[in-house]
Amino acid sequence: MNLRVAGLAVLMLTTLPAMAPAAATETGARVALVIGNAKYPDSETPLTEPVNDARDVADELKHDGFDVETGENLTGEDMRLALKRLYSRIRPGSVVLIFFSGYGIQSGRQSYLIPVNAQIWTEADVRRDGFSLETILGEINNRGAGVKIALVDASRRNPFERRFRSFSAGLAPVIAPSGTLVMYSAALSSVVSDASTGHSLFVNELLKEIRVPDLTAEETLNRTRVGVTRASRAEQVPWISSSLAEDFYFIPGQHGTPGIAAAPPSLPPRPETASPPGAAPPVAPPPAIPAPVASGPPTPAAVASEPPAPEPSPGPATTSPASATPRPQDHGKSALALADDPTIKSLTSRIAARSDDANAFYRRGQVYASKGAYALAIKDFDATIRLNPKDVEAYNNRCWTRTVIGDLRSARRDCDEALRLRPDFVDALDSRGLLNLKRGANKDAIADFDAALRINPRLTSSLYGRGLARQRSGAVAEGNLDIANAKAMDPDIVKEFAGYGVR
Repeated sequence: MNLRVAGLAVLMLTTLPAMAPAAATETGARVALVIGNAKYPDSETPLTEPVNDARDVADELKHDGFDVETGENLTGEDMRLALKRLYSRIRPGSVVLIFFSGYGIQSGRQSYLIPVNAQIWTEADVRRDGFSLETILGEINNRGAGVKIALVDASRRNPFERRFRSFSAGLAPVIAPSGTLVMYSAALSSVVSDASTGHSLFVNELLKEIRVPDLTAEETLNRTRVGVTRASRAEQVPWISSSLAEDFYFIPGQHGTPGIAAAPPSLPPRPETASPPGAAPPVAPPPAIPAPVASGPPTPAAVASEPPAPEPSPGPATTSPASATPRPQDHGKSALALADDPTIKSLTSRIAARSDDANAFYRRGQVYASKGAYALAIKDFDATIRLNPKDVEAYNNRCWTRTVIGDLRSARRDCDEALRLRPDFVDALDSRGLLNLKRGANKDAIADFDAALRINPRLTSSLYGRGLARQRSGAVAEGNLDIANAKAMDPDIVKEFAGYGVR
């Protein structure tokens, strides 16, 4: 069960086939679909950035030789038809680019683009009304595009998540076809606030770099990543994954040769935003050189060149409670360090104005937990449950947080209550599986993870946790298979858990 804050998301996708620069400039060789969705009825206020960003990206792509179709505030049917028209324009070797700005939701370890008329109340509604990024990239690949590049600016908080899933903010890693370059505007499963300036920081930096000639697409995106990291003072670090085998240039130079462009050095995080106790140290942005790509199944075609900063996610842990528990003297420091977080500031203001706002307490608890401030998170979940004793997600979140810090007895009561209120709650099954794994009850852990996987076979944390439990029970071969499959679905699952001492 991934503990995440509810997220607005803006998704940008770009797909470009690998070919020589000359071939990429042929008439019809570059096609693009640019969508900006801002007016969602479920949002308290319309998004300020998607339409403006979409228009600017469309203008730049036209300048770069793309045949662009632009859509604003598209419904599900509008998006379906727009994608159908895009697919029909693809020819073998085409450069295909999709830009989507709006809300995006992670569900079942996949990322979904959300149309403006989506009716989302359960996780099943996401799959019904949303458009899977993996499915889109797969269809583009099937139509013959040589290189697929997905640029995803999808890490804003959305108004839907609280309804159906506790910990799925941000975006999931993409299992994409070979010849794909994927970029997210922030680390996996992390969120950033809407800038309210009319344009996103990510798109501003992207457009700067796209206009530089003689840069490969990978160089362009790496420079964008560094620019966003510098401009946000390391609070927003984009994530890149690449399986490109050939170079593609947005703007080839006069001689059609790649230029050597040195990226500015990475900035360390500011001292006041350092990771809280119990979390892994901050990960510095990687060099502007894409990581090598592993070949052959079952590993995904794309390998991340920038691992996401660890965030709470349920999974097996071998850490002792003492080593997992944040030191009490650091809790005040964590509150002070997080006080300037825009989401926490907003939620704190809401709570000050209305002390009975259970949803604000719940969401702030999610943010605290996602940043490793576990004592603060538990305090907010306590307030949520006091205001609403039947809030199953709050019980589940508090169970998971208590499990992380080693308070297993209290965590068990919370998990059991969450499952009493909702017997098939997959997140609570996953949380209790983690709890049982930490207390050495491997048989019970396997039973909980089995139950969770029957409901959601793609729940990587349960698959990885079951693998560890099986290994410890003596079923080494079965455990190894579970772990291998979990790592194939999410190449960063081990790194994510390592931040919590999970080995």
